[in-house]
Amino acid sequence: MDAIYRVDGDRVVTSPNAAGPWDARMQHGSAPAALVVWAAEAIPTPQPMRIARVTVDLMRPVPVAPLTIETEILRQGRKIQLCAVTLRAENVVVVTATVLKIKEQALTLPPEAEDQPVELPGPDQAREEPPDFSGSPFASGISMRAARGRFGVPGPGAIWYRVDRPLVEASPVSQAMRAVVAADFCNGTAAVLDFREWTFVNADLTVNFARQPVGAWILLDAESWIGPDGAGLATARLADEHGYFGRAIQSLVIDKR
Repeated sequence: MDAIYRVDGDRVVTSPNAAGPWDARMQHGSAPAALVVWAAEAIPTPQPMRIARVTVDLMRPVPVAPLTIETEILRQGRKIQLCAVTLRAENVVVVTATVLKIKEQALTLPPEAEDQPVELPGPDQAREEPPDFSGSPFASGISMRAARGRFGVPGPGAIWYRVDRPLVEASPVSQAMRAVVAADFCNGTAAVLDFREWTFVNADLTVNFARQPVGAWILLDAESWIGPDGAGLATARLADEHGYFGRAIQSLVIDKR
């Protein structure tokens, strides 16, 4: 199948294209993060709401294998909905996540509350990055354009990402899904260590939205810090072609290859 996932009720078939760069048997973190958002957006709300925060904890490596989805509403109010999403592989919990939705309402804001513009080359002006940097099947379905720095090359980076492959069969890719897919590339966008000598896998991902992104391209304006004792941090400001709209953060587990 062309899509990363096929969902039937609570059962999920996973495509080999879900695999990430660290291990061919392990999914890229972007894939289950997108599935979590898809499941959360499918939970009805009493009035129009949109996602304001996604927190994904990767409890174990997510295998390229069948999964099951569990969802639960933790709190339902007039202005917010907090829901939980759990992914299991062979009845073992591999992902737990919480998703916060906030009531949509039209507001007239003062000029100083307008989006901060992006003062970097847009995706049409940025340098195209090849998808073969790590041999990741998942990344082969992502277009990348570097506005500053290079993917996987040590130093801060700013890279535009576009999802080119369906994520859930027969479902459109939502704007929040586009954002979390891009956000999980933080650690490679602003690498500190050489990918050939080190692994720096993220154990979690949190994305906060001030608004929903617009358009197919998502910018990660990212930087990372590595501690001396096996932990690190990758963060990014998220933007679309209209301006900045959110932030992402990953906790990294550092190992020598």
